[in-house]
Amino acid sequence: MADEKMTEAELPLETAGARLARAREAAGISRAQLSGITKIPERHLIAIESGNFAALAARAYAVGFSRSYARAVKLDEAAIAAQVRAELAALEPEVRRTLPAFEPGDPARLPNRRLAWLAALAALVVVIGGFAIWGSQYLPGGSLPSLIQDEPLVVSKPVAAVPAPVATANPGPVVFTALEADVWVKFYDAAGAQLMQKQMTLGETYTIPGDMLGVQLWTARPQALAITIGGQPVAKLSEVQRTMKDVAVSAAALLARPAPGAIISSAPVTTASSSQQQRQRTALRQGGQRAAPSEPAPEASIAPAPASEAAPVPAATPPADR
Repeated sequence: MADEKMTEAELPLETAGARLARAREAAGISRAQLSGITKIPERHLIAIESGNFAALAARAYAVGFSRSYARAVKLDEAAIAAQVRAELAALEPEVRRTLPAFEPGDPARLPNRRLAWLAALAALVVVIGGFAIWGSQYLPGGSLPSLIQDEPLVVSKPVAAVPAPVATANPGPVVFTALEADVWVKFYDAAGAQLMQKQMTLGETYTIPGDMLGVQLWTARPQALAITIGGQPVAKLSEVQRTMKDVAVSAAALLARPAPGAIISSAPVTTASSSQQQRQRTALRQGGQRAAPSEPAPEASIAPAPASEAAPVPAATPPADR
C-alpha cells in the first residue's frame, strides 16, 4: 500500500492514536464505555491513543484494535489501519516486515465466555456418549447356554416328602450363591414373568424377593448353586449336573424338600383297620353276607422304602362262608 511506504517525514502531523482519541472525545464516549463497546481492554486503548504499540502483543493486534476503535467512533477504519501500519513501519525501518496471515477483527465478534462453556459441555457429552456406545457394542456380554436335545429335561414334580419341622412365619430371605463361574439361571414368578436371567459369576448372589409368591427356577447346573434361608444353609437342589425347570424356590418349598439321602416311599401306607374295611366291602359285593368282625391287627409301622423296592399290597381275601 502507498500509505505503508510513507517515511517518518511524510506521516500526518496527527497520529492515528490522536485522531482516534479526538473522535472519541467529540462523540462524548469515555474509555470505559468504548472498552465495553469494542471488547478491547482499557489499557490497550490508552496504548493506542498514545501510539505505544509496543505495549500490545503483536503488530497484528495494533492494526486490528485500531480498526475496531475507528469503527466505534465513526472514522474511516481502512484509513486508520493504513496509518497505523505506516507508523509501525516508520518506527522499525530496519526490520524486514512480512504481512501477517491473520489480523484480529472486531473482538465483539469473538465467542463470549458463555458460548465457550457451552461448547466445552457439548464436547463432554459427546465423549461420554461415545464411551457408552463403545461399551454396549464391543464389551463382552453373557450368553445363554444351549440346551442339548440329548440331555433329559427334568421337571420337578410334587413328591411325598418326609415330615419336616414346622417353619416359622418368616424364616428369612432365600439367597442363591454361585459356587462356580458362568452358572446360567432364570428366576420367574408363577405367571412366567421373568425376575432375573443371566450367567452368575463365581460368588455372585441373588436374593428371592420376599414379597413375591410362587417364584420358580430354571437352571442346568443346580449342583453349583448354594442355598441359604435366613443365613442358614439348606440342601442343594441337586448334587449332580442336570437341567431342572419350574422348581419352586420359596422358603416354604425349599424347607419342605426331603433331606439329602432320604428315601421317599411311593407305596401307599396301609393299616389293619383299612384292610379290614376293604375285606368287608369285598365280602358284601361277592356273597351279600356281612363279614365277621376280626380282631384288629397291630398298626403297620411306616418305614420309608425305595419306590422300586416297595412290595405291592396283596388283594384282600374274602372270609370263608360259615
